[in-house]
Amino acid sequence: MPRFNERTLTEVKAAEAPQASPAHSTATLTLTSAATAVALMTYTAPMVTLPDVAADLHTPLSAQAWLLNGTPLGLAALLLVAGSLADDYGRRRIFVAGTLALGLTTALGALTSSTWLFTLARIAQGAASAALLASSLGLIVHAFPSPRGRLHATGVWGAFVSGGIAVGPLLSGAMPNWRVSYGVLGAAAVLVAALSARFLSESRAPRGGRPDLAGAVTFGLALVALVAALTLGRDGWLRAPVGLLLLAFVVLLAGFAAVERRSATPMIDLGLLRHRRFLASSSSGLFTGLAVIGLFSFLPALLQQTVALSAMDTAWLFLLWSGLSFAVALQVRRLAGRVPPRWQLAIGFLLHAAGVLTMLGSLDAGSWVRLLPGLVIAGIGSGLLNAALPLLAVESVPAARAAMGSGAQQTFRYIGSCAGVALTIAIATSSGGGLAHGADIAMLVSAGLALVAAASVVGLRER
Repeated sequence: MPRFNERTLTEVKAAEAPQASPAHSTATLTLTSAATAVALMTYTAPMVTLPDVAADLHTPLSAQAWLLNGTPLGLAALLLVAGSLADDYGRRRIFVAGTLALGLTTALGALTSSTWLFTLARIAQGAASAALLASSLGLIVHAFPSPRGRLHATGVWGAFVSGGIAVGPLLSGAMPNWRVSYGVLGAAAVLVAALSARFLSESRAPRGGRPDLAGAVTFGLALVALVAALTLGRDGWLRAPVGLLLLAFVVLLAGFAAVERRSATPMIDLGLLRHRRFLASSSSGLFTGLAVIGLFSFLPALLQQTVALSAMDTAWLFLLWSGLSFAVALQVRRLAGRVPPRWQLAIGFLLHAAGVLTMLGSLDAGSWVRLLPGLVIAGIGSGLLNAALPLLAVESVPAARAAMGSGAQQTFRYIGSCAGVALTIAIATSSGGGLAHGADIAMLVSAGLALVAAASVVGLRER
């Protein structure tokens, strides 16, 4: 397995020359941020339209996790291989292909007529999003070689992650139906792909060798087994199918590790797991998915079913959380030099836990007003997380492997998202006290996971 060393870095630096011009840097940041926003808008579109989509597709409650989990499943399965392909075969090439594929698969999603076809379209959207998200940070690192410029660029990119999360539900709620919103998002992605093909320049850090297809297959199958186990667990965790799926997940994960150790061009250098900064980046991505994305992906649907808010009213309410996240992420770069990314992550997790605990009892009381303080606190925490995560991801690996570092951290983020959504739905819908009581239990679990995340990030101090 290849290892990062001084010779490798010297060769890659030579391959990366010349440096980007200011005009090109601006175009790179603008287009990668725009594509990222569209990808996250597509990701969050079902959050407020889940009841309508489920009714239109005749999806039972037990299968609704798949409607939300299709995109994160595709993301988690392919982010690592997409990052490696971007570094090896051209970040612009992978970025444009991924953005174009996102537009086409999103438009096709609007035409589906069954739960499984919609889920397959969502998985394809996730795979396309994986290509553009993993390659976008690689393009940014190449376009902004200085630490100051990189800090600014990753902060803006992270803010557009929050921006996409904020606008996606609003767009879906404002459209006549969910199918129209998918058509609009598909057209937006195709437009960004066309502009990217025109204005972006190519960069790569070639290692040689073939793509790690065996690693991609074993890793993807492991994730499918995990999500299926968590989804079926709602009807009983001790049943044989759940146990067999969890066993398959463990076996496939072990197989993935064995493949990566023997591969000449692995999706991820497992030796990085010995570095605390990389562990902090990966664990923070995992817990962000578990604690933050998992809860807030299903909470809008819970709110509509318990407080009887419309899709548009729910979207406006959650704009308080996602909009604050966007604003905070844009301003976090001002903390550079005073608050390291690791501490920003710890504070972000603590604020999420505090915000979620503040919201306890709101749904049971039938009061959306009681959610407001918690949404504000959690939104600030989410902004800190979205700003610090991309910076730590690219700083935790050599600059030449920035796309791989980005892909690794985001892979853990969406693994956590898949597990978090399935766990949240299982907890909220399995409670004997009703949906509102189940939502409170899910919030307590989310807050607990965030506290564990804060402690783990602080504990992973750099040597």
